[in-house]
Formats: sequence, structure tokens, C-alpha cells
Amino acid sequence: MSEVVTTQGYIQSLPKYITLCERNYLRVLKVLPPEAVGETRTVTLADAQYVIEIDNCAKYTTDISINQTSSISDFIPQLRFSVRLYHDAKVAEVVHHDFHQRVKPSYGYPNPSMHQKDEKYQLNAFLGDWLMACLESGRVPLNWDVNNGMV
Repeated sequence: MSEVVTTQGYIQSLPKYITLCERNYLRVLKVLPPEAVGETRTVTLADAQYVIEIDNCAKYTTDISINQTSSISDFIPQLRFSVRLYHDAKVAEVVHHDFHQRVKPSYGYPNPSMHQKDEKYQLNAFLGDWLMACLESGRVPLNWDVNNGMV
């Protein structure tokens, strides 16, 4: 008698993902330029410079882009992220990476583009690490009043 082996696809831990996005939201608020479309803030981290720009503001969302303007090495591509802040849910997540197509929640494996199964989680985890590096050792004027003067 032969056995049928089934492989279970990738299942993302939603509480873990939401916690990561909530932490990213609080970190982004500290480095975000004043909320007006087109406003920018430059962050210097190690030998690289990054520009954070507000692309779009709506009632419940803000779209920002993070672009690396100076190259660290010829072999490492410059960082480009598009991040959406959801103010009602207080979460921030990466929606585009290197201005490719929208990042899907999960990918089948293998796939033609060679995306990882949990690529969306990995991109948001990288955003969190990058934001922590900016806050801990980057040179940027920070917004410490993230509650708009309310206690």
C-alpha cells in the first residue's frame, strides 16, 4: 500500500506579523518628516544617505518612500522601499520593494522570481531592523512627540 504525502504550504503567524508592523509604525513616526506631501527627511547611517519622502497623505493612510541616495558598494544595490502607514490600525508595512510589483503575503515555492515563502514578513523585519539602526546610530532630527502633544 502506498502512502500519499501532502506538503502543507507556508502559514504566516498573524499575531507575530501584526506586532512587527505595530512596532514599525512607532519607529517610522520618529523619523517621518512633517506630514505634507513632498516633504523629505535625510537620514545618514554609516556611509550611506537615505531620503524618506511622503508620497501621499489620506485620512487613514500615509504612503512614504525610502530611497538610498548614496551607494555603499558597486556590488550592493541601493535600497528602495514603499511603505504604507495605516493610522487607524497603527501599523506600517512594506508594500513595494525596489519598485517591483506589490509584495504578496506569501509565495509558492519554487516560483519563477525566486521569492521566499515569507518574503513579506522578511521585508518588514528588515524595515524594522533598518529603522532601529537609524534610531540608535543614525544622524537624523527625530520626531519625539508622536502623540501630537497629548499624554
